[in-house]
Amino acid sequence: QRAHGGGDRLRAEGTLTVTEKKESVAPLPDTQIREPLSDAQIREPLFDFLEAFYGKIRILEEKNTGASRADVIGVVDGFLLGFEIKSDRDSYARLKTQTADYDALCDYNYLVIGHSHLLHAHEHIPGHWGIIVAQQTEDGVQLYIDQLPARNTGASLYNQLAFLWRPELEMLLGKNGFHLYRGKSKEFVRLYLLEKVDEETLKRQITDALFERDYAQLLGEIDAVRRERRAARSLRAAASGGRKKTGTKRRKRLGRSTHKKGC
Repeated sequence: QRAHGGGDRLRAEGTLTVTEKKESVAPLPDTQIREPLSDAQIREPLFDFLEAFYGKIRILEEKNTGASRADVIGVVDGFLLGFEIKSDRDSYARLKTQTADYDALCDYNYLVIGHSHLLHAHEHIPGHWGIIVAQQTEDGVQLYIDQLPARNTGASLYNQLAFLWRPELEMLLGKNGFHLYRGKSKEFVRLYLLEKVDEETLKRQITDALFERDYAQLLGEIDAVRRERRAARSLRAAASGGRKKTGTKRRKRLGRSTHKKGC
C-alpha cells in the first residue's frame, strides 16, 4: 500500500488534465527495445508513474470488485481510479467482465498494456476508459498515456462504501454527527449514510478514509470487537446452557415415569 504527497491532477469538473510532465502523454521516441513485459515488470514503474502524474495518491493492490480482482485501485481526493494490467504475456479473455466490475466501483479507469497490445487495445474497452502503455527502453520500463479516461457515470457509491471496513463506516457516522449504530449491520450503515449524506461529501469522506487507512490499527480494532462478541456469546451460552440442562433432567424424569406407567 503506497501513498505519496503533492497535488492531484483532477479538475473540479471531473476531467483529467496534465499540468506538468507533459511528456507522459506523448509516445516515446521509436528507440525502445521490443522485449515483452510481464505484469511484475510493469507494476513498480506504473506506481512511480502514477505518483508523478497524480501527486497525492494511495495505491491499493489486488482488491476484489464484483467477480473480478482489481490489479490496482488508486485513491485520490474524491475519486477512485481503476487500473487493469494486461502485460505483453496476457490475453483479453476476461477483460469484458473485468471492465464491467471496475466500472461498478471506480470513477475513472485505465487499461495498462504492454506495447504489443497497442494497436487493438481500444477495441476491448469501453470508450470512457483510458490507456497507459508500458514499453521497454534502453533506460528501463517507461510508460505514457495513449488515451485519457472520461468520468465513469456508472460508478456506484454503495459499492464504494462497501469498500470500507466497519471501523471506517463508524468513523463516517461520527464525522457526520450520527449515532454509531454498533448493533446494526454494515448494510444498514451503508444505506443510512447514502440516505443522509450528499453524494459529493460522502465520496470525499470515503476517499479520505481509504487514504488514511491504517491496516494494523483497523485489524486491532476488529479483533478487539470480535473478542468482545465471543465473550458475550460465551456468557449467553453458559446461561442458556444451565437452563437447558435443568430442562433435560426434568424430561428424563418424566420419561422414566411415563415408561413405568406403560409397563
